[in-house]
Amino acid sequence: MTASKSISRTAPSTVSATTIVSSLLTAQTRGAGFTDLTAEVAKFVRDAHAREGAVTLFIRHTSASLTIQENADPTVLVDLTTALNRLAPENAGWRHDTEGPDDMPSHIKTMLTATSLHVPVLEGALALGTWQAIYLIEHRARPHRREVVLQFIGSVD
Repeated sequence: MTASKSISRTAPSTVSATTIVSSLLTAQTRGAGFTDLTAEVAKFVRDAHAREGAVTLFIRHTSASLTIQENADPTVLVDLTTALNRLAPENAGWRHDTEGPDDMPSHIKTMLTATSLHVPVLEGALALGTWQAIYLIEHRARPHRREVVLQFIGSVD
C-alpha cells in the first residue's frame, strides 16, 4: 500500500496533564430542540486558564444528550430533529410511558446520540472546526433544567 500524499499532520506536542478543573453547567431548556453551549464551554476553558489538553462534557440525564454539529445553517438542526423523530416516534406503542408519550422516545434518542463529548483544547481555545458548535439536545416536549459536568484536563497558564 502506498502512502497518500494528500494526508499530512503537524509534529506531535507534549503536555504534562497535571491539572483537572471541573464545573457544573446548568441549562434551562425550552422543550424539545437544540441549545448551543459553545460560548459557555469556551468561557469555562478561559476561566480555567486552560492552555493545552481536553475538555469533557457529560450530561447527567437519560432523556437529553450532547452533540457537535453545524452552527451555520439552522435548517441542519431542524433536519436532525426530523430524523430523530422518525427513528423514535412517540406513537410507536412504547411500553415505557411513565412521564408521557415522549418518555421512551427521549431515551432512544439519547442512546442514538451521546451523553459525553471530548473536545481538544489547543493554545487556550476549543479546537472546533469553523462550522462546529456544541449543543445540548432536549428530547422532552416540556422545558427541563439540565446539568452538564465540564472537566478540563491538561496544562494551564
